Amino acid sequence: MSMEFHEYHTRLAAYVLMVDEQDRVLLAWWNGEGHSDPEWSLPGGGIDFDESIMDGVVREVFEETGYHVETGALLAEHHFTARGRSFDGWLRSQRFVFEATITGGELGTTEVDGSTDFAQWVPLAELEGQPRADIVDVALAARAAKR
Repeated sequence: MSMEFHEYHTRLAAYVLMVDEQDRVLLAWWNGEGHSDPEWSLPGGGIDFDESIMDGVVREVFEETGYHVETGALLAEHHFTARGRSFDGWLRSQRFVFEATITGGELGTTEVDGSTDFAQWVPLAELEGQPRADIVDVALAARAAKR
């Protein structure tokens, strides 16, 4: 299917992948927002209309994890298309995953009544079989390919 850019909605989102020395990945528990089953996701999310991608990902990571981060290299970019849930029409979700370093803060979700219930360092060895968003696998595959 071919569409011009003005024929569909676009959602920009950015995430970070952080794996510590103990092979644990920082994940956020997405509550499903009433339309999906809860699952692990990367810290990050939708970029506001008037903010840069870098500013948006730093804001989202702080809201979801309590950590201040400095973004690093682009690790992966990924997109998908779907029918809109809240509107009639098509959606392109464009997603970016960055490496990041924690510069301050402490673990604890700061957003109130948001889509993230909590954040946690999860051992990579325990991730298999756990409910998780596909962006987690996109990021981990990109990390493995880079190594």
